[in-house]
Formats: sequence, structure tokens, C-alpha cells
Amino acid sequence: MPMTPDDLRHIAEQTLDYYNAHAESFEAGTRDHDVRQNIDALLRHLAGTPPFDILDLGCGPGRDLQAFRALGHRPVGLDGAERFVAMARQASDCEVWHQDLLALDLSAQRFDGIFANAVLFHVPTAQLPRVLQQLRATLRPGGALFSSNPRGANEEGWNRGRYGAYHDLDRWRALMNAAGFDELEHYYRPAGLPREQQPWLASVWRPRA
Repeated sequence: MPMTPDDLRHIAEQTLDYYNAHAESFEAGTRDHDVRQNIDALLRHLAGTPPFDILDLGCGPGRDLQAFRALGHRPVGLDGAERFVAMARQASDCEVWHQDLLALDLSAQRFDGIFANAVLFHVPTAQLPRVLQQLRATLRPGGALFSSNPRGANEEGWNRGRYGAYHDLDRWRALMNAAGFDELEHYYRPAGLPREQQPWLASVWRPRA
């Protein structure tokens, strides 16, 4: 069944309500997560000379904004949860935009890279082509988009108060290719474990010329 505007509004509001209500516990639970593998994967594919302008899409409480800034780059955060926006601004001293993923307002060719760590799976599959086109348009030539999503068997729906779409590699490739991206690399996380113990699919993409 196609989603109505009311359906999409409900998905966005309920998911963001969850994160606003659990902002402090989420920050405490993810503060020490090591995502250097993901940060390095994005940075090694960016063309040009650093420092880079990087959009931390779904920046949460600001952990990765701090990491990019410590590396000398110019990160900008974006999140739909008001509590996360306030926490990220305080923690990182970076510019952080309050925007819903389903209502993005991004300037053309504003960023060298997009870091979408554990966020794009919250976009309903039917809306993902539009969102990906917006992300593609805000990348500069030679830019790249990193994504990491919990992988699945292409199921979609509510999971503990949050809406999610859990794609396998073939579906994710098809969605990204259709939106005008070419794959640069992919891998599963955490590293060094059997595949059944690697719930995250990470990938890096370049906008097709």
C-alpha cells in the first residue's frame, strides 16, 4: 500500500519522539562506539585537498562531529531530533541543522562528503529515491557518500518504537544505483567476526558523472 502524507508524518514523528525521549541513554550507550573504520572509509574516497566539508547526516548527540573536527575537517551536523541537535551543538561546537530526513533543505554542491552512519535505514523505502537524489545534489564533484545500515532481508516496519527498512546488499545496491551512485566499496561490521555476527552493512558511493 502506498504511504500517504499522514503515514509519513506519523513515521517521522514517532521515530523522532523515540530518540528525543531516549537521547541521554542513547548518548551514553554509543559514546564509546569505535567507528574509525567508517570515518576512514569515507575520507579515503574524497577527491581534492583537505580539510573537507562533511555533512554528518543523522549526527545524533555529536560523537562523530567531534571526530571529524579533531581530524581538521569542517563538519556540519543534521538531525531531526531536537534533543540531539542541542546535545551535538554543545558537544562539538559545530554548526548543526534541525531537519527531518523526509524534509531536507540542502544547498547544491555544498559538501565534499556525507557521513550517513546508522540513519538512512529510517527512511521508508518508497521515499528513499527522493532522499538519495537530494543527497546526491548536495555533493560536490569528486565527493562521496558513506552509509552504514543494519542489514536484513528487505523487511520494513516498526521495531521498538522506531521505523526501519532493513536492506540486503543487492537491494541497497539497486537503490543506490537507481539514484545515480556508483559503488566504491562495501564491508560488514564489526570487523573480524563471522558474517552472522556482523549486523551492519557499510558502503561508500560516488555520484555518477
